[in-house]
Amino acid sequence: MDDTHLIETELDDALKALSHPVRRQILQWLREPEKHFCSQAHPLEMGICAGQFERCGLSQSTVSAHLASLSKAGLITSHKVGQWIFYKRDEDAIAAFVSRLSARL
Repeated sequence: MDDTHLIETELDDALKALSHPVRRQILQWLREPEKHFCSQAHPLEMGICAGQFERCGLSQSTVSAHLASLSKAGLITSHKVGQWIFYKRDEDAIAAFVSRLSARL
């Protein structure tokens, strides 16, 4: 796969992830975790625990699927601590996506 095709595939993955309003909402919440997740017991610097996304009113499995889509697209990062998975926005990846998209349109 050449670099141009790879970039197009990455753009497509990110655009697919962003096509769902819940995923865009998750990214917005993650932009300001101190505002939206202040009740989290773990330090916000660790990221946001997957269980905190129950605020969107969806089942845990549906939320997990949305988080997996954002992760696959490279828009968020995750790391596991014990039984918990914590999520953060990947600001560098988001900036690169916006730049590549701007260059293509």
